[in-house]
Amino acid sequence: MYKILIKPIFFLFPPETIHHIVFKTIKFFCKIPGIPFLVKSCYSVNNKRLEVKLFGLSFPNPVGLGAGFDKDAKLFDELGYFGFGFIEIGTLTPKAQPGNDKPRMFRLPEDEALINRMGFNNHGVEEAVERLKGRKTKIIVGGNIGKNKITPNEEATLDYEKCFEALFDYVDYFAVNVSSPNTPNLRALQDKEPLTKLLLRLKELNNRKRNPKAILLKIAPDLTNEQLDDIIEIVKETKIDGVIATNTTIDRSNLKTEKAKVEAMGAGGLSGKPLTKRSTEVIKFLSEKSNKSFPIIAVGGIHTAEDAIEKLNAGASLVQVYTGFIYEGPGIVKKINKGILRKKK
Repeated sequence: MYKILIKPIFFLFPPETIHHIVFKTIKFFCKIPGIPFLVKSCYSVNNKRLEVKLFGLSFPNPVGLGAGFDKDAKLFDELGYFGFGFIEIGTLTPKAQPGNDKPRMFRLPEDEALINRMGFNNHGVEEAVERLKGRKTKIIVGGNIGKNKITPNEEATLDYEKCFEALFDYVDYFAVNVSSPNTPNLRALQDKEPLTKLLLRLKELNNRKRNPKAILLKIAPDLTNEQLDDIIEIVKETKIDGVIATNTTIDRSNLKTEKAKVEAMGAGGLSGKPLTKRSTEVIKFLSEKSNKSFPIIAVGGIHTAEDAIEKLNAGASLVQVYTGFIYEGPGIVKKINKGILRKKK
């Protein structure tokens, strides 16, 4: 129904416009008594065999919603009704910022992909915290944190510290985002020295807490094998809890969409099906080269149960969807979970 009736209507509108319309619609209907129960009944798969125990948390199933969809923690409770095992909010920055100029998100239907250059648009971490204080459900929430655009890289650690401290009591784990291609020079923080310094500082703050939270590093798919080797070393040295692989790519090769159209869309990160293969390669490399020494959350080009299972077989413990959720609809979570259960028989 979604792909035949709803998606064609959604795709008549600019991506950001329909995103806000859908958010308001879901928020409105979920206030009606009985609707949350109906949504959960339609989309949730409750089965003990889907549970994943990781980071001291018990995930009801391994399928999460990737960061970028609920940037400002406006809809995490309601999105949880669609059967997700966890929701990642953000990327959040210390101060509110508008992000890059519009238009900044584009669909590539022929490739079942998106290009975005949002630029960490969000209302600031403090506003998100106020919403998180009103959490109504037990959905596991991850906090994806970044730096403000105007903050120079030499002072970036302070931005991550501020977000970490502000969110600590209200999220279940942290994702450190140094891999978005849409904030100038951000990816330079993936270099060994600045990244090690940043993660050691966050780990230091975390160790002072009574109940430390898992800290994960979100990496780009465009890293070389040598850089991935560095990531393995950094995880070992800093003793962070895992990696999220991968963010969007700047690669534009092998797209079905006409080259002139893609070039007209301009810079930004590409997500969706074109990322499936590379994301799996990165996961497999990290898992095998590290001898499975740390957990990996897979994200990138997951549109089917088979895509998710491929990621899990490559070494991931959990998966996240984003672009697949837009192209396949909310039923994607149920399909993946049912596919995993069939595989486990």
